[in-house]
Amino acid sequence: MVRREPRQLPAAALRLPAEAVAAMRAELPAVAEHVVQTIVEEVPSYEAAFDGPMGETIRNAVQLALGGFLTLAAGRRGVDLRTPAPAMEGAYQLGRGEARSERTTDALLAAYRIGARVSWREMSSRAVAAGLDGETLAAFAELVFAYIDELSAASVAGHTDELATTGRVRARMLERLARALLDGSPEDAVVDAADKADWNLPTTLTAVLVPRSQVRPVLGSVPAATIDAGELPGAEDVDVLLVPDAHGRARGALLRTLRGRGAVAGPARPWAEARTSYLRARRAHALGLRDDTEAHLPELVLTADPEALADLRAQALAPLADVRPATAEKLTETLRSWLLHQGRREDVAADLFVHPQTVRYRLGQLRDLYGDRLEDPATVLRLTLALGVAEPSDQPTSDTPAGGSARDPEH
Repeated sequence: MVRREPRQLPAAALRLPAEAVAAMRAELPAVAEHVVQTIVEEVPSYEAAFDGPMGETIRNAVQLALGGFLTLAAGRRGVDLRTPAPAMEGAYQLGRGEARSERTTDALLAAYRIGARVSWREMSSRAVAAGLDGETLAAFAELVFAYIDELSAASVAGHTDELATTGRVRARMLERLARALLDGSPEDAVVDAADKADWNLPTTLTAVLVPRSQVRPVLGSVPAATIDAGELPGAEDVDVLLVPDAHGRARGALLRTLRGRGAVAGPARPWAEARTSYLRARRAHALGLRDDTEAHLPELVLTADPEALADLRAQALAPLADVRPATAEKLTETLRSWLLHQGRREDVAADLFVHPQTVRYRLGQLRDLYGDRLEDPATVLRLTLALGVAEPSDQPTSDTPAGGSARDPEH
C-alpha cells in the first residue's frame, strides 16, 4: 500500500486541552454507534452488512479510527499529520474486507463522508461545550476532514489491492455467469457458473438497463451481489445489470434508485428465467420507454408484433380509407379517444381540446362510415387494440378550444 506524504497543519495548528480530549474520548462508543446507525440508514447496501463478523470488524474500525483521531488531535502545535499506524491499518483492512463483501468503493466512500459529517457534528458540539475558541475549532474541523481523507485513501488502496489479487478472476467468472443467465442456458450450467463465481443464486433476478454514466451511483445503492453484465448489444453507452431479489417491497426501493437516471427495469423473475426480464427491458428500451416496464405493459403487448399491429390497424380503419387524409386523421383520433373514454363525450372533448359539439359531429361521421359495427363487441375490440397505442400522427389537434365555437372546421 502506498501512503501519502504527511502534511503539516497551518501555523495556527490545533491544540486541544487535555480535559476536552478526555471528555470526547469518553463519548467515543456513543459517537461510533451513531455513525454506524446513520451509515445503515443512508447507504442501502450497508443495511445487512453489520450482521455477523464483518459487522463487528466495521464497528471496531470506526472506534479505532475515532480513537486514533483524538490521539492525533491531542498533539502539539505544528503536529505532523501522519495518521496513527493502527488506524491506517484498520482502514486498509476494512477496504479489503469491503472488496471481499462485494461492496463498491462508491458505497465505502459514501460511508466515509457520512462518518465525517456525523463525527464532526458530535465532536464539535462537545468541543464547544469544553470552551474551545473559534480559531481552534476551525483547525479542529480541518483536522477532522483531512484525517477522514487519509483513512478513505487507505481503504480505497485496500479495496484496490484486494481486487487486484482476487477480483479479476472472479470478475471473469461473473461475466460467464451473466452470459449464461442472459443466454437462457440450462439450469445446471448456470448453477455450475454460479458456484465457480462464488455467487449465491437468489430467489429472483431483475434485468436493469442503465446509462453508462449512471452505473457507478446505481451500483452503490443496489444489493452488493448485483452483476454488471456489461454493455447492451447495439448500445455501447448502456450497461445491463442483474439485480438479485428486487421483488415485492424491494422493487419500490430499486425503482426509487433508478428514478431520473434514464434507466429501465424489467420484471423480477426467478433466476432461471432472468433472460425474460432482460428481453422485456431491452424491448422497452428500444421503444424509448423508461423506468418500470410493468407500467408500460399495454405498449409492450401491442407492439410485440409490429407487422401484425399494422395489419390490424389497416383492417380496423378500412372504412376511413376513402376519406380525405386530414379528415381521416381527426376521425381516427376521435375514435381512439371515444374508445378509451368509453363513449363519454365530455371526456373526449377535454382529451382532444375541442368542443363537445365537435365530438358529436365527428361521431356522426364515424357512425355513417362504420354503421352498426360500432356497436359490435368484436369490432370494438379490434379498434381498441388497433388504436391502443397512438402513432406519431395520432396526436390531438387543437382545432377548437374546449370552450370555443361548436362549429367544426370540417363542417
